[in-house]
Amino acid sequence: MRVIGVIDLRNGYAVHARGGRRETYAPVEVAAGTRVDGDPIALGRVYVDELGVRDLYVADLDAIERGSGEMQTETIGALAAIGVPLWVDAGASTPSHAAKVLDAGASTVIVGLETLASFEALADTCLAVTGERVAFSVDLRGGVPVASPNVSDQAATASAIAAHAADAGVGSLIVLDLARVGTSAGLDVRMLEEVRRAAPGVVLLAGGGVRDSADLRALARAGCDGALVATALLGGAIDARQARNGVR
Repeated sequence: MRVIGVIDLRNGYAVHARGGRRETYAPVEVAAGTRVDGDPIALGRVYVDELGVRDLYVADLDAIERGSGEMQTETIGALAAIGVPLWVDAGASTPSHAAKVLDAGASTVIVGLETLASFEALADTCLAVTGERVAFSVDLRGGVPVASPNVSDQAATASAIAAHAADAGVGSLIVLDLARVGTSAGLDVRMLEEVRRAAPGVVLLAGGGVRDSADLRALARAGCDGALVATALLGGAIDARQARNGVR
């Protein structure tokens, strides 16, 4: 299993996301026994150097909420310089915005359901920057899709959304339940199995509520290729090195 270390950015700080209530997120103070005091670069280095993580996921929460195309470019570039693949959600909704995220240092640009203009725009983005470099985030809150009004009629279920995104040409899917983030609440494995059946040919990652290696085993059985993890990594419940060598 691929274990991807999560860094949520808000007002320049790496914050600890809990339950999708962004106004309550506070800076990460300590990561695996090392003080980081909200420094996203320090957190990224802890993930990679101390915890053995080989991929980083960054959500620029300010850019996602504004939807203006602006992002924390310097921070993204500094995280890219750590030298591992970098997945970045900065609210990209157009081909030009996606290209800017990649130019800032992302290996993969994430287009989220929360900020999606249309599935046609997603297809255009995949054509413009190549679908292999595009991941689509199926954003949920308590299992309910978080979709803008212009795509809500196509977003009844996570599996339907996944099928639309796969048809648009994305190389990866992320199923992210914001209500479960940072809560150690576990995962909706049955729903993930449905997503896998709906989109069999893409990389599938899950995020929100991952607790321990038992959850990683459940994800593997459901057909997932990896997981987005923060709390369980920082608390020592998951060892990224063991996960790479076979979840036990």
